[in-house]
Amino acid sequence: MHDVPFWLWIVFVVIVVVSLAVDLFAHRTAHTIGFREATAWSAAWITLAVLFGGVVFLVVGTDAGVEYTTAWLLEKSLSVDNLFVFALIFGYFQVPRAYQHRVLFLGVLGALVFRGLFLAAGVAVVSSFTAVLYVFAAILFWSTYKILKGEDESFDPGRSVAVRLLRKVIPVRDEYAGPHFFVKEAGRRVATPLLAVVAAIEAADLVFAVDSVPAVLAVSSDVFIVYTSNAFAILGLRALYFMLAGLLDRFHYLSYGLALILGFIGVKLVLQATHETVSTAVPEIPSLVSLAVIVVVLAVSITVSVLRPPAGQDENA
Repeated sequence: MHDVPFWLWIVFVVIVVVSLAVDLFAHRTAHTIGFREATAWSAAWITLAVLFGGVVFLVVGTDAGVEYTTAWLLEKSLSVDNLFVFALIFGYFQVPRAYQHRVLFLGVLGALVFRGLFLAAGVAVVSSFTAVLYVFAAILFWSTYKILKGEDESFDPGRSVAVRLLRKVIPVRDEYAGPHFFVKEAGRRVATPLLAVVAAIEAADLVFAVDSVPAVLAVSSDVFIVYTSNAFAILGLRALYFMLAGLLDRFHYLSYGLALILGFIGVKLVLQATHETVSTAVPEIPSLVSLAVIVVVLAVSITVSVLRPPAGQDENA
């Protein structure tokens, strides 16, 4: 655990709250977000995450800074899978582009809360029962296998538990009512499909947390490091989605890169658990090496995807 001053937690909370407020104010009017606007916002979120990482380096120390950077980049890369699911959900519910940002904004708020709970629980379990790292490693190895074999579980938005529970709690109408989540019909309050979309987004994040939480805990067991890195990665998801919405299919080798990263992190967890529970003679993989591996694998995956487009796709398209 790192010696993190309390004021740095306060700074983090203030940054997140102010950033969300600015984002909400900038998008107070529903509109279609174009590539240029999304790129500008994505650059802003990345800059904010990097600057905060610099503060971590200066205040908490080099080791903490490397762990933060590694965890942030890992979560950022794993979140690419979320973008594919966002596209699937929006297509399934035929969500107008002008309302998609509002849905993702609420999705981000939910993700910040649930990830915080999961990560805190994960850190507590690892601290008291180190052998659980073997279980986390098994989860990552299984995810790696499914991706490489093309057996990754498909996500059906309409059949997700969250959406089915929502329909049991409150009636959901078939038509949208602008950006509203609720309307009154015949004197009773009913939900619009937009609320069902939020439920589907939150359900998808819970599914992805199964891989994400064990992976980031392999980088650090410090609550401050794992949560702040996850939070900054999550905050930039909306802008990244709108920036890459039309380009996701081009990065067809990225899934294999993510599989390799998950496998590597699984090995790191096994070595870490064995080092702490069996023998200290078993080597551990330093965070700096993990960071280098993630950067190289992502760079190679993206480069190969660009140089070798999918069969039947025009390279100049």
